[in-house]
Amino acid sequence: MRMIGLVGGMSWESSAEYYGIINRAIRDRIGPTASARCLLWSFDFSEIAALQRAGDWDTLTARMIDAATRLEAAGADMVVICTNTMHRMADAVQAAIAIPLLHIADTVAEPIVAAGMGKVGLLGTAFTMEQDFYRGRLRDRFGLDVLVPEAADRATVHRIIYDELVAGVVTEQSRAEYRAIIARLVERGAEAIILGCTEIMLLLRPEDSAVPLFDTTRLHAEAAVAAALAD
Repeated sequence: MRMIGLVGGMSWESSAEYYGIINRAIRDRIGPTASARCLLWSFDFSEIAALQRAGDWDTLTARMIDAATRLEAAGADMVVICTNTMHRMADAVQAAIAIPLLHIADTVAEPIVAAGMGKVGLLGTAFTMEQDFYRGRLRDRFGLDVLVPEAADRATVHRIIYDELVAGVVTEQSRAEYRAIIARLVERGAEAIILGCTEIMLLLRPEDSAVPLFDTTRLHAEAAVAAALAD
């Protein structure tokens, strides 16, 4: 079994989901006493969030590279960045290490394309929804037409992530707001919805959407398991 290197703590709520999904999948694949060989570098998300708000992406890139190189030096065979937003610097991180980085956008795009879908809605932080590092990869590498919510809805999605979900707060009111935003994306033609923030899976269930939900947290974690167990 290969060693999985997790860059987590962004937030620890979703990192805990990664750890659980990975270990349950290993147990299911190998046997009841089996668990994953993994290393975790966990950030203080309050520091990361402050740098995001300040737009200091250079410092954030340096921190992500530092985390990845530390995991590589400690014996990781791959790097998994446990957040969508911080894939903004995925190319820089990959260039700094010799082991593969499993890109979260790829792990969600592949099953969408396999399902024959071409137009998808994207929910995530404002950075993920509004900047091109994520939408552009889905478009350029996989040919997906990516819809994002209108400005007011984007603000709502972002606020609920940072004010509630990263703190483990899940409310019916926020679920209802997300359901309404999803419905508006579906009205615009979305055939599926990407849960493009690793905390959104804490809030939404399949029945909250009229079209399939693609959970980046689960898909990314399962891709790590597949890579760890590949021949």
